[in-house]
Amino acid sequence: MSDRLQTGIDVLDRKLDGGLPAGSIVVLSASPASQAELFLYELTATRGTLWLSLNRSAEAVTDSIRTTPTTTGEPTVRHISGEAPLDNAGKLVSALPETSNLIVDPLDVLESQEPPSRFRSFMNNLQNHIFNTNSLAILHCLDGHSVPPLRDTTEHFADVIFHLKTDPHGSEVENRLSIPKFRGGRAPIDTIKLELTEDVSIDTSRDIA
Repeated sequence: MSDRLQTGIDVLDRKLDGGLPAGSIVVLSASPASQAELFLYELTATRGTLWLSLNRSAEAVTDSIRTTPTTTGEPTVRHISGEAPLDNAGKLVSALPETSNLIVDPLDVLESQEPPSRFRSFMNNLQNHIFNTNSLAILHCLDGHSVPPLRDTTEHFADVIFHLKTDPHGSEVENRLSIPKFRGGRAPIDTIKLELTEDVSIDTSRDIA
């Protein structure tokens, strides 16, 4: 997987030697109260994107993307509902074309399905299809009060893990991105301080001890 696919977030692409390896599964782990969705919105501007929404309606997601100040694309948004979300999501994933983005938002709903073997089967099929099509899968994982028991399985499948930590810091909200796992090469050792306002950019202010 030598080809790199840009994330659309300049600071990340520079630090990751041009982007993410094609064929990667990427976990974006963040608090539900964070602005992590800005990552997903900006990613849609890079290439054709299929957005699978497990919680919000397709209309709500589309409206959010349309009204965000950042630059976005026009993703195909599908709401996954019904009693068999793994099967419904799997059918859509299997039709993903070459060199595309797949966003699953949030993955928690699928991680909670029983029995666990069905989720592992879904992840194996996802991994094979993303690799064979040189695409990117971005799995938005909510790091909130209740984390699904299969989160360890998700992170084991993942090629790259982005962990966004959001904390109130004085009169401001501080966002720091760490990359604890990166199978496709060398990842930044230090955390990256970000500004999550109208878009995703690096915070150049100095830390105050």
